[in-house]
Amino acid sequence: MIAGDAQTVIQLIDVEKNYRVGTEIVRALRGVSLSINENEYVAIMGPSGSGKSTMMNILGCLDIASRGSYLLSGHDVSRLSQSKLARIRGTRIGFVFQTFELLPRTTALKNVQLPMMYAQTSNKKRRALAALERVGLTDRATHRPNQLSGGQKQRVAIARALAQEPDIILADEPTGNLDSKTGDEIMAIFDSLHTEGQTIIVVTHEEGIAARCHRVIRLLDGRIASDTRQTPAPATNPIQEKATVA
Repeated sequence: MIAGDAQTVIQLIDVEKNYRVGTEIVRALRGVSLSINENEYVAIMGPSGSGKSTMMNILGCLDIASRGSYLLSGHDVSRLSQSKLARIRGTRIGFVFQTFELLPRTTALKNVQLPMMYAQTSNKKRRALAALERVGLTDRATHRPNQLSGGQKQRVAIARALAQEPDIILADEPTGNLDSKTGDEIMAIFDSLHTEGQTIIVVTHEEGIAARCHRVIRLLDGRIASDTRQTPAPATNPIQEKATVA
């Protein structure tokens, strides 16, 4: 935990997650405990089958633990109903996925507005436009996904995550479908958001992406193998680079 006045936003306590596959019980997470504070910039890494996707789903309230507790800003969300979990996902957690998850026949602006349609959020259009401006895509607001490059699609996805002003952004392999240059530029946006105070958790298998973060948690066989803090790789300026995104 970070020293000082930082508040703990995520706390997992002895979390286990088991799945039944036929007659076999798969132990995806085995007694995981960790804390993540506000404004931390964390990478979660591990080989296939290590439990990182399962952890991502639990942190994002997409799944619940078989045992143990998950405290989100001090409130135990481990046993909430699906409707209450959906409300948390819609207001407190912003998601960015490898495959962008944009509606193909909908403009960038409406894609960013979409999560707010299911929440009591005022000024939806204004907030969506502000989020697109934040990622340098104001001039693409009326474009559909097939009119956007891969980097631009991911910027729309980041804007969608930002529009709800979430406590946490969870990014699942956010550069996995991008070339290295575009991926670097997308990570520069996350770097900048972290500098502004955003809590960011990135699930990745790429060492170069993890190097941008301030903390790296490595999973192996459902357990935390290491949890280290580091000096991140130098950030680039996304505002300067926005016109060159592929």
